[in-house]
Amino acid sequence: MTTLHDRIQMLRAELTSFHLSRRERAQIERELKRAIAALDRKGTADREAPA
Repeated sequence: MTTLHDRIQMLRAELTSFHLSRRERAQIERELKRAIAALDRKGTADREAPA
């Protein structure tokens, strides 16, 4: 199973490819932003003190 962190690393690696169209690059960048935001939300939830 791929973790969120692994997904972010794969997307970053894809962005280094020289054979991407503008559309493909934009799509990868959007997916990367969503994955990073999800990781941030998860991190915030983990840091919150239990009630």
